Amino acid sequence: MFIQTESTPNPATLKFLPGQTVLELGTADFPSAEAAQKSPLARRIFATGGVAGVFFGTDFVTVTKVEGVEWDHVKPAILGAIMEHYQSGAAVIEGEGAAGGHAEHTGEDGDIVRQIKELLDTRVRPAVAQDGGDITFHGFDRGVVYLHMQGACAGCPSSTLTLKMGIENLLRHYIPEVLEVRPVAA
Repeated sequence: MFIQTESTPNPATLKFLPGQTVLELGTADFPSAEAAQKSPLARRIFATGGVAGVFFGTDFVTVTKVEGVEWDHVKPAILGAIMEHYQSGAAVIEGEGAAGGHAEHTGEDGDIVRQIKELLDTRVRPAVAQDGGDITFHGFDRGVVYLHMQGACAGCPSSTLTLKMGIENLLRHYIPEVLEVRPVAA
């Protein structure tokens, strides 16, 4: 098994491509070892030490290291953990599968929200997945779109610029009711 790695815009996060499906659908975010209890793969990765977060996409795993740890020290152990997992035949996530969808929204602005979600799914999320992350809709209130950033996007130095200059401009161009985009924590 050959696992490729790619850098991401976030220097604290690396994208690992195992050459196999990681998740059939959606994404899964594990911002801590405690959150990883349902995932044998995420538990293995956290057990290597020096890991602050793990995120799964359809064909990739992004790992965020703790501050002060060098990639040269943790990358080999992470590669080994991913390889061991796939050789074991264990499930990536036990029980319920991945979530990773947009939050539900009820209200009179349902058509606007539908348009926002469609633009996010067709224009934004594929590009963000290339960088090892995901952005999901969290809410819409009085012209403000709230988005949740995961994986390499969470804590990325360029994430504010991506939100303001990229996503906000895109949404405002197609949907005049959108005035601003703001990030939200999980």
